[in-house]
Amino acid sequence: MSQTVDRALSILPLLAEGPADLGQVADRLGVHKSTALRLLRTLHEHGMVYRQSDQRYRLGARLIALAQEAMENLDIREIAHPHLVRLNEQCGHTVHLAVYEEDEVLYIDKVESRYPVRMYSRIGKPVAITVAAVAKLLLADLPAAERRTLADKLDYPMYTSRSTPNAPAFLRELEKVREQGWATDLGGHEESINCVAAPIRGADGRVVAAMSVSAPNVVVTADELLTLLPLVRRTADAISGEYSGKTPVKEVTS
Repeated sequence: MSQTVDRALSILPLLAEGPADLGQVADRLGVHKSTALRLLRTLHEHGMVYRQSDQRYRLGARLIALAQEAMENLDIREIAHPHLVRLNEQCGHTVHLAVYEEDEVLYIDKVESRYPVRMYSRIGKPVAITVAAVAKLLLADLPAAERRTLADKLDYPMYTSRSTPNAPAFLRELEKVREQGWATDLGGHEESINCVAAPIRGADGRVVAAMSVSAPNVVVTADELLTLLPLVRRTADAISGEYSGKTPVKEVTS
């Protein structure tokens, strides 16, 4: 039974590449055409595949609908929260989770630091979009034309001397972040606060959220905070794997 299920499931990635006929399916599975036909018929009955008029098979509408429904029901905050708590326990600093919605980057989760100094950020509150590390990651993943359009209509308040001054500088920063796969805010919003961030990706590789670790420089220097970047990235990768269903749930260790 397990071999039959394995063979049937192996058909789906093949058809995701495009329509295939019975012979192609049989060849990919390494089975006789009669065996491949039985598997295809079963998948067809459940709406997982569809037989076209040219006798080739493609993925069925039912499978696509199920995938869409599953994606809509995924709660990135619910998946990420245990990882954020674990990271906070390991480093002691404030941990944020943010998403991009309707031209704003919003915090959707926060785990407070273990020391008396508190950050003023709040869940549901938009971030300073031109300087925040999480914002840079989320916007860097947008198509180039969309990045340019957004950058041109943003205001660039100089929160500090390290704030992003204008659209060209912002676009250069986004390109840098896109290439390196992580981001920082080293005193760009508040002189005394530094932040490192990493992206959380969905099954298609697109950035669906970003997470960060922030700390005041009276607790750790910017250089000391940057040493946590590998741990932050591993945590983000673990969340990405769980969110996309590509890796089993496992703890991240320092």
